[in-house]
Amino acid sequence: MVSSALDAMAGTAWGRWLGLVAAVWVQCVSGNNYTFSNYSDSIKTLMGLTQVQLNGLSVAKDVGKAFGLLAGLASDRVPTWLLLAIGSLEGFLGYGAQWLVVSKTVAPLPYWQMCVCLCLGGNSTTWMNTAVLVTCIRNFRGSRGPVSGVLKGFVGLSTAIFTDLCSALFADDPASFLVMLAVVPAAVCALAMVFLREGRGAVSSDEADARGFAAISTLAVAIALYLLAADLTGLGGNGGVVSTVFVTVLFILLAAPVAVPAHVAWRSWMKTRKAANADAENTAAAVDSTTVPLLLASKPAAEARGTGERPRLGEEHTIAEALSALDFWLLFSSFLMGVGTGLAVMNNLGQMGVAMGYADVSLFVSMTSIWGFFGRIASGTISEHFIKTRALPRPVWNAASQVLMCAGYVFMAFGMPGSLFIGSVVVGVCYGVRLAVTVPTASELFGLKYYGLIYNILILNLPLGSFLFSGLLAGLLYDAQATATPGGGNTCVGAHCYRGVFSVMAVACVIGFVLDVILSVRTKRVYAKIHEAKKASRSAAAAQRVS
Repeated sequence: MVSSALDAMAGTAWGRWLGLVAAVWVQCVSGNNYTFSNYSDSIKTLMGLTQVQLNGLSVAKDVGKAFGLLAGLASDRVPTWLLLAIGSLEGFLGYGAQWLVVSKTVAPLPYWQMCVCLCLGGNSTTWMNTAVLVTCIRNFRGSRGPVSGVLKGFVGLSTAIFTDLCSALFADDPASFLVMLAVVPAAVCALAMVFLREGRGAVSSDEADARGFAAISTLAVAIALYLLAADLTGLGGNGGVVSTVFVTVLFILLAAPVAVPAHVAWRSWMKTRKAANADAENTAAAVDSTTVPLLLASKPAAEARGTGERPRLGEEHTIAEALSALDFWLLFSSFLMGVGTGLAVMNNLGQMGVAMGYADVSLFVSMTSIWGFFGRIASGTISEHFIKTRALPRPVWNAASQVLMCAGYVFMAFGMPGSLFIGSVVVGVCYGVRLAVTVPTASELFGLKYYGLIYNILILNLPLGSFLFSGLLAGLLYDAQATATPGGGNTCVGAHCYRGVFSVMAVACVIGFVLDVILSVRTKRVYAKIHEAKKASRSAAAAQRVS
């Protein structure tokens, strides 16, 4: 009975927004996979690893995402709460075991066992991300760009949230940091299991959605600016009362999005009261104008096709049909060039900082996270705007991000003063754009029916890119420049340590740019149809308000 009541709530306008807020909180803690640089140096020292071996651990972390296919397969067969439960349990076990090692509670585990622990932690995020993305995109079908931008934006912030909280509460202690990674996501997922459900019934209009997403995006920007100010001023790491105030304000800001479903619920209640006091004619006119059919839910119309004919782009594809489409592999390959090179930087920030002469790299980790947020949230909203106004294909923004990322790698290759700071900003922004734009693009080109699995097939690029660009390219080229240290490890100091890595990754971005341009040209027809559907939806909503 409780489950039925919660499902009914999810079908209301305010219930869907409450589910989105719960999803936002999950995303705030599901970016733990990007925090490896915060404690990787402790593992390297404790286990006496070379850079290739350390990068092997980071690859194992990302290989966990390859098993996200299981989450994709399960997303159409099990409820959202079970996906969240599996993800939180895996994270608790994976990061908990790493804490035992780093805190020296147990002796260092054999290398292969550490790989398994990191793989578990990496896989945990695929269950959480699949749960929130699939559910929220289905709940807000007409606003896929803003949904993706907001949710992926908060994933981008999660690394900065964890890093700054650890700095404020535990003085950047790696063992305490791992406790947070194990416990906090499990607690947040337990709360989200109650409220995050797929809604059945009326769909909110584009206009009503836009107001809600604008409010949550504004709050998200406020959180990002607050974290940015804390990082640049060192406010959060001062200890004592200052740190307590910093943490308190941060928690208030993170709780603030709940005001959106509260406002929607209040408006709904007021309109219900007004309708109850009106006569039958007015009652009919007073139906909540924020719920109208979305005219194909911003999905291109399916045209009649002959038996056995392949579906066109924009129509529902089976997994086999999607995998046999050229456009899928264009999207997949360009995604690899963007996120693969970005992960190489994120996984190696610790060693890059040492090579550049920095004793503490937590600032660069936070900057990558915060600017990744701006890239995600801005690209989701901006790409949606230009689809509505100009029918501009969403992959165009992926192409633009590849150009900027290429420039960033060239700049870092020269190793000039401040290059790592600027590079972490550029990589963060462009990595965020790739994630936020690719997620809705896949649903628009291949449909929502098998979206959970299609999304996780695309996410295979994370372990693949990590292996190619971080495990092989960065690891081997770094070790070729490094000198041995007592205990079996090695180190390298100077701009030359990663110059070859950055140069190769710049070339990869050029290849990604070409692929994105080709995909943009091939998808113009799809986005022209989406543009027309959105325009018709706005016209229908305006006509209903007038009547």
